[in-house]
Amino acid sequence: MRFMMMTTDNGPDDAPPDEKLQAEMGKFIEEMARAGVLLATGGLEPYGTRITSSSGKITVTDGPFAEAKEGVVGFALIEVRSREEAIELSKRFWSIVGDGTGVIKQVFGPEDPFPGQ
Repeated sequence: MRFMMMTTDNGPDDAPPDEKLQAEMGKFIEEMARAGVLLATGGLEPYGTRITSSSGKITVTDGPFAEAKEGVVGFALIEVRSREEAIELSKRFWSIVGDGTGVIKQVFGPEDPFPGQ
């Protein structure tokens, strides 16, 4: 099962991460990569571009978006045996990072279509 674990922006934090946090996160990422669990990870630009399609008209809007209270700023794509395992990895992530908010969503593909299809 694949899951996308996403971190959201909870407001301005201008302080760079300290060296201890960076070292712990580096070890955690390396451990997941060696175990074959981590498929991809990265940070995302804070603003982005929105594409909207309505009645055949496509609109492109550059961010920032005032109505977006929580933008996704980072992600990890993982492959694990269960949602519970994804939750445990997310708990480990947050125990290193500290305060924040995240979302875990299962990723479906051709070999594992959305349930009910």
